[in-house]
Amino acid sequence: FEAITLIQTNKIEKFPIILVGSDYWHGLVNWIKQTLRDEYKTISPVDLDLIHIVDDPKEVTTILDTFYKQYQLSPNF
Repeated sequence: FEAITLIQTNKIEKFPIILVGSDYWHGLVNWIKQTLRDEYKTISPVDLDLIHIVDDPKEVTTILDTFYKQYQLSPNF
């Protein structure tokens, strides 16, 4: 939540938020969509594009590679 808030308020640049384990995160993400996005409109649909739920470690690297290529960035490590 802190990361998304900082991105929303332009305190930090956007980056992908990767949640590993769809069974574990499914309930929370559904609540975010139904309550924060749809009911209270305190989060925009675009912000949800930053959240990725994966089960495979290879998906993590694919998401990061795609993000860095899309914005022509390079990791700082």
